[in-house]
Amino acid sequence: MKNYILLFVSVLALSFNSCNTMKDTTKTDDLYNTSWELEYISGPRIAFEGLYPDKKPFIKFDKNNNQVFGNAGCNGYSAPFTLKGNSLTFGEQGPTTMMFCEGGGEQTFLQTIKKTDSYSIDKDGKLNLMVKDIPMMRFKKVTK
Repeated sequence: MKNYILLFVSVLALSFNSCNTMKDTTKTDDLYNTSWELEYISGPRIAFEGLYPDKKPFIKFDKNNNQVFGNAGCNGYSAPFTLKGNSLTFGEQGPTTMMFCEGGGEQTFLQTIKKTDSYSIDKDGKLNLMVKDIPMMRFKKVTK
């Protein structure tokens, strides 16, 4: 009888472990199939609305080309990215438009994203870009 209980507990534990593995894969898939709009950035002492008076930055991940693209608050943004587990880094930004931007938010966005070394998707489905395990930018899912 003890062997059956031990076998049952072992099978149950393996089932829970495989479910957790599937959840992690889904989170990675969630990264790709949406546009992410910035709703918080750490650092500047200017109100968020003052940094981005006309347009909030957004990013979209292209899994096939390992590229991220979007808008940095005024001008377009694109860069290669490297993803290994929760480790996430961005390469040099590609060519963009050269519009004049008010608020200074674009430079703050570009400087912060360049420092990113990891990411997480929290229980509310928000994307957090982190530097040394500290969330520096938070994005929400949007349809664009």
